[in-house]
Amino acid sequence: MSEKEDEALLEDVRTLQKAFEKIRAELRKLLVGQDNIVTFLLESLVSKGHVLVEGVPGTGKTLILRLISTVTGCQFSRIQFTPDLLPTDILGLTTYEEGKGFYTVKGPVFANFVLADEINRSPPKVQSALLEAMQEYQVTIGKETFFLPSPFFVMATQNPLEQVGTYKLPEAQIDRFLYKIFIDYPNIEDEQKILRSNMTTRKFEDFDLKAIISPDNIIHAQSVLAKIRLNSKVEKYIVRVVDATRNPDKYNISKGKYIGYGGSPRSSIGLYIAAKAHAMVDGRIYATPNDVKAIAHNVLRHRIILNFEGEAENINTNDIIDEILKKVPII
Repeated sequence: MSEKEDEALLEDVRTLQKAFEKIRAELRKLLVGQDNIVTFLLESLVSKGHVLVEGVPGTGKTLILRLISTVTGCQFSRIQFTPDLLPTDILGLTTYEEGKGFYTVKGPVFANFVLADEINRSPPKVQSALLEAMQEYQVTIGKETFFLPSPFFVMATQNPLEQVGTYKLPEAQIDRFLYKIFIDYPNIEDEQKILRSNMTTRKFEDFDLKAIISPDNIIHAQSVLAKIRLNSKVEKYIVRVVDATRNPDKYNISKGKYIGYGGSPRSSIGLYIAAKAHAMVDGRIYATPNDVKAIAHNVLRHRIILNFEGEAENINTNDIIDEILKKVPII
């Protein structure tokens, strides 16, 4: 790129950064202590990625996505996954009416922001229907193929407490999520603020949230992301980090003995794209190894598969990632 193109890109990125900060400020009217989660979702959104969220009930997972869809001017849809859910309940179906003939009824997946609530409560064939839509950005209903709206973003949630009546997501399907993040309990000060702004005593409309950007702005941000710089030195660092999950002995990773399978090539792609997104949301046109480190846990924690010993010892993949980031050199 020429110096003039760099300046134009930087101006574009700075404009987007200001918009992202306005989004955070607008969300603070109702969200308390969730700035990091909002940033993670924005990074995934501009990366054309999807997010798997784990958190106990009542921590605001549904509310967060509903709020972000409002301030971005996007259409929101919520799908409650249950054991009796069918793929047609998500995608839609072709039906017949006398005098009208055959016609298509589109399902709730046709929205910009889709909340897949408790995705692990439905059978694998239903999970696959949604995950195929996430990958292909299109669905087939009857004999017709329909493209999904753009932007298209899925946030799937899992409840870590209840395992009865759930179906574990296969690793190959979990791998399709760019990020896996956790929403924890709020601290005492934040929970006190939540008491005064909770949705039980006040209506959603009372907060008068405004649309800060439009779906077209999000599509533009996604195109800008492709221009963010990431040099060969950072690329090599990304590849070594993922290689350390596959060959931990080469990097002297002591917790590597608990790894059954390391990250797939999609892990490297995820680190590459998310590092760029982290830099862009921060207002920069270049990504550094520090950007890779900042997003590594979100990208890798669900892609490192523990062996039997690791599961028996209740090893946390975050601890393995910590050691990898500490020991893999930036050359």
